Amino acid sequence: MAIAEDKMIHGITPYNAKKSEEYMNEKQCDHFRAILGAWRKTLVDDISRTLHTIQDENINHPDPNDRASQETDMSLELRNRDRERKLLKKIDETIVRIDDNDYGWCERCGVEIGIRRLEARPTAEQCVDCKTLNEIKERQMG
Repeated sequence: MAIAEDKMIHGITPYNAKKSEEYMNEKQCDHFRAILGAWRKTLVDDISRTLHTIQDENINHPDPNDRASQETDMSLELRNRDRERKLLKKIDETIVRIDDNDYGWCERCGVEIGIRRLEARPTAEQCVDCKTLNEIKERQMG
């Protein structure tokens, strides 16, 4: 049975763990390396495409409204790309955690983060419980 395209994770089929399989074994680590690599490639391609678009569309519009609209669009695009650059850094740090056999475990309490959570958020560093507690504390303080 084929996996529907919308169920894929950055073009990678979801992992199907066997019952007796050790958590974060080599196959699982390779799976997440592939997801992170595909995600990274997509982001790099988007950033590159934006740079080319900015260079190609560097038109000096005589109409002030057109110029203001172009500057607003450019500002939004650059802000998005800045967010993506930060995400690239986080992806690279996550790949290092995989290489160091430190991936998939909650940085706060040490429990398994879980395959499904990591597939939903491959850069996750905390289990759902710890992340939820952090968010509650942030809301109370902020």
